[in-house]
Amino acid sequence: MKYMFASDIHGSAYYCRKTLETYRQSGAARLILLGDILYHGPRNELPREYDPKQVFAMLNEYKDQIYAVRGNCDSEVDQMVLEFPMLADYALLSLNGRTIYATHGHVYNKDVLPPMGPGDALIHGHTHLPVAEPMGDCFLLNPGSTSLPKDGNPNSYAILDGTVFTIYDFEGNKVKEISL
Repeated sequence: MKYMFASDIHGSAYYCRKTLETYRQSGAARLILLGDILYHGPRNELPREYDPKQVFAMLNEYKDQIYAVRGNCDSEVDQMVLEFPMLADYALLSLNGRTIYATHGHVYNKDVLPPMGPGDALIHGHTHLPVAEPMGDCFLLNPGSTSLPKDGNPNSYAILDGTVFTIYDFEGNKVKEISL
C-alpha cells in the first residue's frame, strides 16, 4: 500500500492545499501528518497564505483519511477545531510489514530514540529537513516541511510505496529515496 507523510504545515493554506492536491493524486491510502499543523510558532516567519481557519476546514474534509501526531506548536485548542485526533505524541504504525514510529521530533529523534527493533523506522518532522537514511539496523526518515523548509531545501512531502520511501518536492522532483 501507499501512504503519504507531511509535516510542518504551520497554518499555510497555500501548502495545505498543495498537500491535499498531491495526496488526492498520489493514490495513497492515508495521509499521515507529523505535527505543527495550524500554528506557525513564535520562532518561524509567517508561512505563505497563513490562515489556520482555512487549513482546519480543508483538513477536516479528509478526517477519515488522516492519522496525525502532535507537534510542539500544536495544542488542545487546535484539537477543538480539528475533527481527527492529533494530540498523541507518537503513533506506532504497522505499514507494509514494517513498524514505523511516527512522531513530531521534538521529543523523540535521532538523539533520543524511542524503543525500536531491527528494521523499524523512526519518522518525524520538526527539523524541516528531508532525511532518508539508515541508522544502524533501523531507518531515520523525515519528509521535510511542506511550508517552511530550512537550509535551502524545497517544500516537501514523502510517499511510502511498499518498502520504498521517497521524498518529493511539490513539482514532483525526487529529493531523497531509500528502500526500507
